[in-house]
Amino acid sequence: MEAELKKALAQRKKIYITDNSRVPAAVLIPIYKDNGEYNIVFIKRTMTIKSHQGQISFPGGMRDDGDKSLWDTALRESDEEIGLRSADVNKIGEMDDEITTTSNYIVTPFVAMIPWPYRLVPNQGEVEYILTVPLKTLLDKECRKPEKEMLDGEEIESFAYYYQGTRIWGATARILYKLLGIIAELPVTKPRRNP
Repeated sequence: MEAELKKALAQRKKIYITDNSRVPAAVLIPIYKDNGEYNIVFIKRTMTIKSHQGQISFPGGMRDDGDKSLWDTALRESDEEIGLRSADVNKIGEMDDEITTTSNYIVTPFVAMIPWPYRLVPNQGEVEYILTVPLKTLLDKECRKPEKEMLDGEEIESFAYYYQGTRIWGATARILYKLLGIIAELPVTKPRRNP
């Protein structure tokens, strides 16, 4: 799937959001393969951090002055938050920018493969726990439920993903929805039709 996903991301036209009133940020969407099954890594943020307290998200955060690029931001934050070393990250591609509803960020998501098994270590000051979810579970439409959320003071139609009592919502759910849509169309994941 890796090669097909890399090709699909490279061929699509990325949507960039430019807004100087918002803060640039980046997240990493780490994917690994275990016993033939693909899984996505999420984190649950602690209640003590500045923004997105208690939310399920991808590892990532605000761009620092020392970051050469948003890719560097995603790598640095992933190392800080879950101990994922940049040398172990294989970049697959970049997703559309997303705006967060509960903070003032423009988030650039990067998709990457990571080796497995791997010792991920949550930074206790920022990450309550690490959550891994099988890709096939996320692709199941029963996992996604309609919701509403506020964006710039307006209520918008949205959705959330549910896994073992955990709710994935907001910008993370919107990024995930787009990624799953791309993966579902890959030749390797599309269900075969009987002739």
